[in-house]
Amino acid sequence: MSVKVLIPTPLQKFTKNQSTIECGGGNIVELIESLETNCPGIKKSLCDEQGEPRRFLNFYVNSEDIRFLDGSKTELKDGDEVSIVPAVAGG
Repeated sequence: MSVKVLIPTPLQKFTKNQSTIECGGGNIVELIESLETNCPGIKKSLCDEQGEPRRFLNFYVNSEDIRFLDGSKTELKDGDEVSIVPAVAGG
């Protein structure tokens, strides 16, 4: 299974400056593990101490926010596109 992951600029230091990575995984948790295998050190930036996606990062599967799907257990299928988007705040 292959899933396309869009990597934000601040995390591209882990991906050798690549903005997209092809990874596998049946859900978001497995995808993050696959990313860590391919890009050592990235998981610490993506997940908190409990292994859940950090609150200031938004994950989208085919433009759908995983918070409105099944969270980190959101299932993935071949050809899906996952976007990792840092939260933006300001006034």
